[in-house]
Amino acid sequence: MTEPLQVQLKKGVLELCVLALLSRQESYAYELASVLARDVGMGEGTIYPLMRRLQLDGLVKTYLVESASGPSRKYYKLTPAGRSAFATQKAEWLDFVTSINRALGASR
Repeated sequence: MTEPLQVQLKKGVLELCVLALLSRQESYAYELASVLARDVGMGEGTIYPLMRRLQLDGLVKTYLVESASGPSRKYYKLTPAGRSAFATQKAEWLDFVTSINRALGASR
């Protein structure tokens, strides 16, 4: 049996959502996961492998920030390549949504 459409869509846009959040402000993985869980209903466990891949792909870089309430936090920041990837993915997403809305007979 295939996954429900909503689950597949969420998986497909996870990277775009993370890049969008990081384009607004630098953040640590748990904070990103919490926002995505709250706003999009994505599971928190899906973020960590993605953050590792984004770092390996050169789209984000990390730095540590001391925390008064525990261990240091690893913050993520978009690189210039990450900003470019975000702009490209955002444009592709908007074109895709426009096409789907047209096919469904809906306006944007």
